[in-house]
Amino acid sequence: MLGTSVMIPSWIVHAMGGSDGDKARVIQALLFVAGINTLLQTLFGTRLPTVVGGGSSAYIYPIAYIITDSSLQQISDSHERFIQTMRAIQGALIVASSIQIILGYSQVWGLFSRFFSPLGMAPVVGLVGLGLFQRGFPVLGDCVEIGIPMLLLVIGLSQYLKHVRPFRDIPIFERFPVLICVPFVWIYAVILTAGGAYRHKSDITQHSCRTDRANLISTAPWFMFPYPFQWGPPTFSAGHSFAMMSAVIVSMVESTGAYMAASRLAIATPPPAYVLSRGIGWQGIGVLLDGLYGTVIGSTVSVENVGLLGLTRVGSRRVVQISAGFMIFFSILGKFGAVFASIPFPIFAALYCILFGLVASIGISFLQFTNMNSMRNLIIIGLTLFLGISVPQFFNQYWTLSRHGLVHTNAGWFNAFLNTLFSSPPTVGLIVAVLLDNTLEVERSKKDRGMPWWVKFRTFKGDNRNEEFYTLPFNLNRFFPPT
Repeated sequence: MLGTSVMIPSWIVHAMGGSDGDKARVIQALLFVAGINTLLQTLFGTRLPTVVGGGSSAYIYPIAYIITDSSLQQISDSHERFIQTMRAIQGALIVASSIQIILGYSQVWGLFSRFFSPLGMAPVVGLVGLGLFQRGFPVLGDCVEIGIPMLLLVIGLSQYLKHVRPFRDIPIFERFPVLICVPFVWIYAVILTAGGAYRHKSDITQHSCRTDRANLISTAPWFMFPYPFQWGPPTFSAGHSFAMMSAVIVSMVESTGAYMAASRLAIATPPPAYVLSRGIGWQGIGVLLDGLYGTVIGSTVSVENVGLLGLTRVGSRRVVQISAGFMIFFSILGKFGAVFASIPFPIFAALYCILFGLVASIGISFLQFTNMNSMRNLIIIGLTLFLGISVPQFFNQYWTLSRHGLVHTNAGWFNAFLNTLFSSPPTVGLIVAVLLDNTLEVERSKKDRGMPWWVKFRTFKGDNRNEEFYTLPFNLNRFFPPT
């Protein structure tokens, strides 16, 4: 969680004119709310072993639109501008969360999922992993002397040495490759920094490689309990709220793909429509909490932690709940969290290369239930994957150059809305896959699409194992029976 909890918010807080102290407070609030949201999702949501945090780049477009709002840019004092911008983002998140809450608890998202099939889900889940390729080697390449050793070490321990068991029958290298590799490479990075290896390097190299550049540890308080409205009462604007709704929709699509991948890796049945809706509803509550606590970015399922289920072979719900407790602990004791948050980004990027790749391969594994000798299926898969990578790349390219995106009308909220939707690989993939899969030779291709295997998982009582995986705790199913 710490990688994305630092990477994206750091950029946003800097763009808002915030100080290092503000950044430390935002990261603490983000970790605190991520811990609460993870507990809520694993207890009452989908109940899959997924971590919910604020790492989705989908929120960048709407937040950039709010930051560049002329009424906020007119504020001369940088700290006051940061506070007012934060309050505007809080208001937008609170209003936008209603989308997920309504679509989830009204079962509308579950009804829409009847258009899903193994053929359609394969490229969408694949794009959840592949769509994050820019967080992988491009970030690792900013400091190859740290990133490459990390990548090779994790692959070596988790794959080549996984059967080596130095202590009794515990597969240490298979279970703990991340916990073993991160400290070693981190210490190596500290030695390089202390030895002056980056003294005369460029600013990008110093920012990526040095372990003493973050200023997070010195500015983080020893103890701070995040609380609602810590930045002041939120401000509401219709334009800001509409723009933020696009990010909430994209986050819903990405999370749906992540839930499908998590269910495969945890050896559970695909979440039925009722469970999927329940999860999205609780995710909406999570975005509402983000708005109340001022985390600067909305919640979504952490894709890297879904990949971690496959890398460590640990798919326990209880383990994820305990990890949520650690997130809350590190967020309250600020110095501890700041120490971990100061890990250089290339170390995380090396992990992402493996974890995002794993999620992408889980998506591809859905194709085993389809007929890949069918030209119809090959066209749908190929077109979905290609457009799912190509269209967002086209939109992102324009946003990088001009900072206002490809769609550029006089209505800023409309620009942010469309640019956000079409900059998300899973969202573009879902639109293309659902459209083609449900309009091309639908009746004749049921078996080729994998529907005989898929249909029984649509309803809660369609498979006996659903009760084992998705029943609510504390006998709550009596009061909230599956529909």
